[in-house]
Amino acid sequence: MYQQQQYAYGGGPGYASAPPAMQAPYPQYPYQSSRWSTGLCDCGHDCSNCLLTCCCPCVTFGRVAEVIDQGRTTCCTHGIVYTLLWAVGVGCLYSCQYRKKLRAQYNLPEEPCGDCCVHSCCECFAVSQEYRELKQRGLNPSAGWVNPAMTPPPPFQGMYK
Repeated sequence: MYQQQQYAYGGGPGYASAPPAMQAPYPQYPYQSSRWSTGLCDCGHDCSNCLLTCCCPCVTFGRVAEVIDQGRTTCCTHGIVYTLLWAVGVGCLYSCQYRKKLRAQYNLPEEPCGDCCVHSCCECFAVSQEYRELKQRGLNPSAGWVNPAMTPPPPFQGMYK
């Protein structure tokens, strides 16, 4: 017969962790610390991204912003807006807002100083660190936003190969 599923926030056998409507948009990933996974100047952890960010920060920023916004706005749109604002000297004001959003999503500390200060003094380092942080948490900014809840299951392999 029909059995109603019970929800208990403490977990345990037979209980779900939370009703589906209350679950966070991001699944739990291997790196769950409330600290930055890499330092601001640790570009050596991802040299290709560091090089791309130094040459064309609008691309890296667009990728980061798309993932932080969960695909509401495309990478290209974020990159174009960032480039236009950067051309008039205020691109860091736009990008620091996404650092604040990233910190809020993962409860990260505001270090080494305020978000706007980090972006105005060390723009490429900040964007590169944010990119690395998303990768460390199991997301792939270069692939764009892929909603983990909407990811189709792998194809059925069947009994016979």
